[in-house]
Amino acid sequence: MAEERYEVRLSGSGGQGIIIAAIVLAEAAGVYDKKFVCQSQSYGPEARGGTSKAEVIISNQTIDYPKAIKPDLLLSMNQEACDTYFSDLKTDGLLVVDSTLVHQVPTNRVAAIPFTRIARKEIGKEMVANMVALGAVGVLSQIISLENLEKALLARVPKGTEEINRKALHAGIEAAKTIDLKHLPLLAIDEEEI
Repeated sequence: MAEERYEVRLSGSGGQGIIIAAIVLAEAAGVYDKKFVCQSQSYGPEARGGTSKAEVIISNQTIDYPKAIKPDLLLSMNQEACDTYFSDLKTDGLLVVDSTLVHQVPTNRVAAIPFTRIARKEIGKEMVANMVALGAVGVLSQIISLENLEKALLARVPKGTEEINRKALHAGIEAAKTIDLKHLPLLAIDEEEI
């Protein structure tokens, strides 16, 4: 990352752990990687089940605006979040979806990984799908140290859940390593942007 800001938007529904994933990502970048970082969040009308989003801005310079303008990476943990936030993604941005719950993607520049299925089958708890996704975001964003992402995770999760969360994070890291970013096409440019 040169001297630019990198914008990440994590989205899903309340109860999917979007906010805690964003906090861990922000702490990995700020506390451990020593970068400038800003994290914000918003909830839908219902805390559980409504649309939820959290944003993390990471930069090597002071951050002048704390919200994502055009995300470089959009994580969508369900179809509604994908449909709602995709249009904000940068032209060369990356859409990352939970292919367990997102079946219609508006682009072919997508990393589709079954986070919920991995959490259920490999970890034994669907509720850690957010940490599986976080591991994938760590790999695909290429902006933070994966070692520091794990340190931030272990410092933040409730006592007694460290091992299951670590296992989930590593499952996401391994799943994302199978995605060849160099061969993903760029997003189609909207005619209105030209």
